[in-house]
Amino acid sequence: MRRALLLLALIAPFPMAAQVLDHRALLTRETWWDNKDWAWYESHIPFFDSPDKEINSTYYYRWELVTKHLTYGSPESGYTFSEFIDRPFWSGAFGAISCPLGHQLYEVRWLRDGVITRDFAKYWFETPGAEPRSYSNWYGDAIFATYMVNNDTSFLRRMLPHMETQYNGWVAERWDSTAKMFHWDGMHDGMETNINSRQTVDEFAGADGYRPTINAYLYADELAISKAAAILGQPAKARLFAAKAADLKQRVQQQLWDPKREFFFHQNRTDEKDGIKAGSLTYQTGKYAGNPHGREQIGYVPWQFNLPDNGYEAAWKFLMDTAYFAAPFGPLTVERHDPLFLISKTCCVWSGNAWPYATTQTLVAMANLLNNYKQNVVSKSDYYSLLRTYTLSQRKDGKPYIAEAANPDNGSFAGHDSPYHSEHYFHSGYTDLIITGLVGLRPRADDSLEVAPLAPESWAYFALDNISYHGHDVAIMWDKDGTRYKRGAGLTLLVDGKVVARSPRLARTVAKLPRLAFERASIGARNVAVNNGHRAYPLITTSYSAPGTSPHWLNDGQIWYHQAPPNRWTTAGSPNATDWVIVDFGEPRRVQELVLYFLDDSVGAKPPASYKIEAWQNGAWGPVAMPRIFVPPTGRQANRIRLINTTTAKLRVTFTPRKGASVGLAEIQALGVGPEFGIGQAPKEPPKTPSPNLAWGAAVTASFTSTFDKTGEVNDMAVAFTRASRNRWTAFGSPNAMDWVELDFQRAAKIGSVELYLWGDDRGVKAPKRVTIQYWDGTDWRDAMVHAQVPAEPAVSMVNTVTIMPVTTNKVRVRFTHNLPAVSGMTEIRILEAGQ
Repeated sequence: MRRALLLLALIAPFPMAAQVLDHRALLTRETWWDNKDWAWYESHIPFFDSPDKEINSTYYYRWELVTKHLTYGSPESGYTFSEFIDRPFWSGAFGAISCPLGHQLYEVRWLRDGVITRDFAKYWFETPGAEPRSYSNWYGDAIFATYMVNNDTSFLRRMLPHMETQYNGWVAERWDSTAKMFHWDGMHDGMETNINSRQTVDEFAGADGYRPTINAYLYADELAISKAAAILGQPAKARLFAAKAADLKQRVQQQLWDPKREFFFHQNRTDEKDGIKAGSLTYQTGKYAGNPHGREQIGYVPWQFNLPDNGYEAAWKFLMDTAYFAAPFGPLTVERHDPLFLISKTCCVWSGNAWPYATTQTLVAMANLLNNYKQNVVSKSDYYSLLRTYTLSQRKDGKPYIAEAANPDNGSFAGHDSPYHSEHYFHSGYTDLIITGLVGLRPRADDSLEVAPLAPESWAYFALDNISYHGHDVAIMWDKDGTRYKRGAGLTLLVDGKVVARSPRLARTVAKLPRLAFERASIGARNVAVNNGHRAYPLITTSYSAPGTSPHWLNDGQIWYHQAPPNRWTTAGSPNATDWVIVDFGEPRRVQELVLYFLDDSVGAKPPASYKIEAWQNGAWGPVAMPRIFVPPTGRQANRIRLINTTTAKLRVTFTPRKGASVGLAEIQALGVGPEFGIGQAPKEPPKTPSPNLAWGAAVTASFTSTFDKTGEVNDMAVAFTRASRNRWTAFGSPNAMDWVELDFQRAAKIGSVELYLWGDDRGVKAPKRVTIQYWDGTDWRDAMVHAQVPAEPAVSMVNTVTIMPVTTNKVRVRFTHNLPAVSGMTEIRILEAGQ
């Protein structure tokens, strides 16, 4: 690209309105929304406008996708992000997976609310159960990239030890001192069943080797540590890690580049079958020795971090060529004429399918090539072409959507879009590509605002505003003739409402920024209603739960509103005139705000006609003090109710439904502020109040338990309904037509209802024909008298509530009559005392 430079110091800048775009209008013009919390978007995201409607829609869709994966784990941990919309067994605490953490941090560093990004950055080393090296990633680089946006040295100071811990872990686990490179297999890049592993005995996870991926990631992490150390006044450490990065860079260029094929390749670490030799690159030895192909899209990853010196740019001639990587919905993960090229109809085969994870990397790499290298192999128009291909690949039924992978020739997600698993998959980036590539805001660690747009020269306009950058409010406008935004023609940079730079054309433009003195940021309000398992409290109880829904979704820390996959509680079918939800904290908690996320379906669940909030005080329910202004309840957004001087052990919300509708919620939050909610602190001592859920802490036995499952997981307060979950009891493999699970409370208690969270995979484990609740009368088991069972027939992936004639006992047994040949399963049981 042309490197015209316009540098204007902040000398007598003139003021303009800081907001360039009509944020609400940009949001409401899209018609596909699930989350319509306009206020959240307005206070959190940069806003974008361009002539390309497809890019505009995808940009806002990808911010909505962020909200679906934003997960509040616990008051101590705060926010994290999931990858899948469920929480599969290979995820860490609260569903986070380390594979996409680099992409995720690059995306969310642009959120104006720094609490979310800081929580997520710290999560990996301050939350028990996080797994920061379960997959290869560029954690250190992403942390420094976040610093280049927030410019907060207190953040960097806290994170540098974590960056070093991560790096030292990689050295201990993946460094080969002989090869002087890092090694791993493609599966742990998130790239299972690739053309190298398919040449080994382990086609899924074989071919340990020195890959362009992990070595580029660790090169970037070494540079990040060096730069962070320099900023924080640690010159010796800065020099040490700069030297490490220089050495690794040299090894990658010497060992992984094939001058004949002009590309970076995987290098085998060990001998493999069919004559593959250690130290050889893909297809240099083995069955396909001498084959001229073998190029994988991962060969572009070194440019994602500006690793290669000048002179390697020839690799890029293959990207836009249909004989190699280009495809209608590509790029391909493997070049088209490779002998192992395969467009798979099922998941997790990376030998040809389009992969958003890799496409993101390639677009970041291409933007770096265009900005930081002298070359004529690819152009700005190539960047826009590939970005638009990627944009249009994120569609399903004509609406923005993304799953795990796509057919690169027709764009179909079929085979890569598993229900309640792959929907709205957060394993790639997009908004950062728009901000740093198309618009061209190039984050820097110094006090500069640099913009180098890659947008097409033919565009008459684009704008990006509401950007929080180095503590300033920034807006970037391109208005070719000045008629779109009426703020002057050309490229304009605004900082805090003042023009700091202009250019008559789309050219690299740099302005100096005033440095702001940062104070340690607030940790924000903590959600004390959340419970993601392994704690007795908080405990959610309800007057009624409709079939297909579950009360555990009310405080799981995630919010979305669509019906499939579900994340909701509703009162559909309730016999009651009003229904209630109780949040039991187990001990008095100071709550300053209650937030209700109402459903609003086209038919069925609607926000209530009215609701009432009460607190448990002196053994009775009483009204809470609130401002007198009442805002009518609204669906698909946060309904915030400020509470005045409210300290209570329990809150109850009672809903009066609209005529002909039910009431539904996606989440309920109770927010408090104070040192007792400090993130990164050890969890508080659990409340000493015995849980009204008698299953908590009970001794569990079963007539039969599958070797794949654990009986003790049925009463850990963790609910996981999906096939990919591993928190359950099942009778898989049982020889019995009926099996039972027994819970011994080891004390007498009066029980009134049993909640069964049944699990099934629609194969070997299905809903039982019937369940029978029994209690121990001191000498024998007796069937409980059932008052009501919702749903009437047992069903999986939802709560099954059995209300019984209250009875005093110290043991309960649940008998499952299997729906043979399938057997029964359960992820959780809650046994509630009478009156709860």
